[in-house]
Amino acid sequence: MVIFGDLQSGNCLKVKLLLSLLGIEHQWQHINILENETHTPEFLALNPNSKIPVVVLDDDRVLYESNAILSYFAEDTPYLPQDNFLKAKVFQWLFFEQYSHEPYIAVARYIQVYLGMPADRVEQYEALHAKGYKALDVMEQQLAQTPYFVGDAVTIADIALYAYTHVADEGGYDLLGYPHIKRWLKAVGLLHANVDMQKAV
Repeated sequence: MVIFGDLQSGNCLKVKLLLSLLGIEHQWQHINILENETHTPEFLALNPNSKIPVVVLDDDRVLYESNAILSYFAEDTPYLPQDNFLKAKVFQWLFFEQYSHEPYIAVARYIQVYLGMPADRVEQYEALHAKGYKALDVMEQQLAQTPYFVGDAVTIADIALYAYTHVADEGGYDLLGYPHIKRWLKAVGLLHANVDMQKAV
C-alpha cells in the first residue's frame, strides 16, 4: 500500500497518524505541491482533483479525501464507534472539520507558512480569522463538556481536528483563550508524540 502525501499538510498528517497508531504497513511517497507534483499526468490518473493525500491499496484500488481515508481505516477499530449514533457524531465532526474549520485555519497557515505571506494575500489572510475563531469557539464549547469530541475516548474526529488545530498558531491564531482546546491538544499530542511519524510502518 502506498500513501502519496506531504507531512507538512494536516490532511496528510491525520492519515499518517492513524495508520501509525494502528500499525498498518504502508509506503509513504512524498509529494511536493509547490512544485506542482499533484498536476502530473501520473498523479491526476490517481486523483483528478489534484489533491493529497491519496491511498493506493494493495489491490490497486484508489482512495482520496483525507476523512474518507480515515473512515476506511478506522472501521472496526476503537477510533470509530460501532454505535450508529456515536458513529454519526464522529462524522458530524469530520464534516465540520472540512467545511467550517480547515478552510479557514489551514488556509491561513498555508498563506503564512507555504506562501510566505505575499502582499496580495494579506487581506484574505486577515478575513479568514473571523471564521476560524468561530470554529475554535464551537470546538471549545464541546470540549468543555466532554474530554474528546465524541465522549471519553479518542476517535478519528479528534485526529482530524488535531491535524490543523495543533499548528493553528502558524496561521496567526492565538489559543490563549481556549483552555479546553489546549487541554485536548495536550492529550491527543501524547498519541502523536508516541508514534514514529517518519517510519513507514
